[in-house]
Amino acid sequence: QVESLYPRPGWVELDPEVLWSHFVGVIKEAVQAAGLHMRQIAGLGISVQRGTFITWHKRTGKPFHNFISWQDLRSVELVNSWNKSLLLKVVHVIFTVLHFLTGNDRYLVPSFLTFSTPQTSMKLSWVFKNVHEAKEAAKKNNCCFGTVDTWLLYRLTKGSVYATDYSNASATGVFEPFTKSWNPTLSNLLSIPMSVYPPVKDTSFNFGSADSEIFGVPIPIMAVVADQQSAMFGECCFHPGDVKVTMGTGCFWNVNTGEHLFASQKGLYPLIGWKIGEEVVYLTEGCMPDIGTAIKWAQDINLFTNVDETEKMARSIDDSQGVCFVPGFQVSVNDPYLCASFMGLKPSTTRNHLVRAILESIAFRNKRLYDIIVKTVRVPLQTIRADGGVSNNGFVLQMTSDLINKKIEKPAHADMSSLGAAFLAGLASGFWTDKGQLKKLRRTEEVFEPQKDSEEYKPAMDTWLQAMKHSLHW
Repeated sequence: QVESLYPRPGWVELDPEVLWSHFVGVIKEAVQAAGLHMRQIAGLGISVQRGTFITWHKRTGKPFHNFISWQDLRSVELVNSWNKSLLLKVVHVIFTVLHFLTGNDRYLVPSFLTFSTPQTSMKLSWVFKNVHEAKEAAKKNNCCFGTVDTWLLYRLTKGSVYATDYSNASATGVFEPFTKSWNPTLSNLLSIPMSVYPPVKDTSFNFGSADSEIFGVPIPIMAVVADQQSAMFGECCFHPGDVKVTMGTGCFWNVNTGEHLFASQKGLYPLIGWKIGEEVVYLTEGCMPDIGTAIKWAQDINLFTNVDETEKMARSIDDSQGVCFVPGFQVSVNDPYLCASFMGLKPSTTRNHLVRAILESIAFRNKRLYDIIVKTVRVPLQTIRADGGVSNNGFVLQMTSDLINKKIEKPAHADMSSLGAAFLAGLASGFWTDKGQLKKLRRTEEVFEPQKDSEEYKPAMDTWLQAMKHSLHW
């Protein structure tokens, strides 16, 4: 975990050199811990955090600024200004008419396009408005833009490879998943030069080799993939209707929609899951940005000592005694000013009630997102598989299973992003020949099945929804 930098209130950055040295160090440690030598490594698969990006000088490789994190809020005013603008309303009307006349879903996404701060698009626009060196370099075709994967590829190959993959590109907000290309219209609107975008390659693909000076031998880079899509692949959610729920720093629900790309006005986002040769798999995603953050904050203020205690604390009481936790430590997709808060505190409130309220808020938000997915995605849902650090909390998974009235499978290992990258690299290098072999490697540790009627939670969830309303637009 690379430590975040906070140069100004709301700004979240990462030092590119620290990230690079950490990345190289982790690979070396992992190989050593496995009792292997670098020369035995057949290929490297890279899974990275999406939405965090950097720009740098094409010729010198020097960054124009630190990595700007997906959690960064510097573009809040720009986002609000654009979402209220007349120009965006005109765009909505034009594409609504086009969608009505053609019935083509390609026109559906821009018909209700709104910007949000987690997206790369608006923060990249901010860079070209505020970082003079980047703007001037772009005019001379000397500016490179890249999410974490592109920067790592560039550094691993000593500048000889400049590329990204479809999974990372589709999550930036400036890549058109229908046409599978960078969006010139949107880029022009946001004053982002088209020359800064990297070429887009398959997810499972030979990107070239890491320079031999880095690891002692040249190692082929056989896969590059965004973390959520990688976790989806690691969970073997290969079929339409398969659902992956990653509960880590944020919570991400991803639905495999196969060859079809579904757009929604309900806060769901269309993505490319992965591209392998001719196969392109699309996903629909809904996210909640601050699951693990809330739990870490509770630990930092000594509500508990070890995260493993939280499940026992929540189960030690029958309910939260009317206490509600409203998340909002990080930016909300729909309301950047949502206020994190506890409501319903009483003299009898204990740490157990506060912890249970935090965990209940995760399950309640899972329920809301699941309901939106069921109403919106025109693909029958099949298996639901959970991963990420918070998936180790049995209270959260059981309550979520009760609320959505579906069984949830939990894998033997919680870190599916790294496994997905390994699977994709193994396919590209020929270590595995097809996805059927990968399914046989998958191990389920526990299956959570509904134990209570979801109606039993209705009073508590109604109270929580009221608390949410009181915290909006703080």
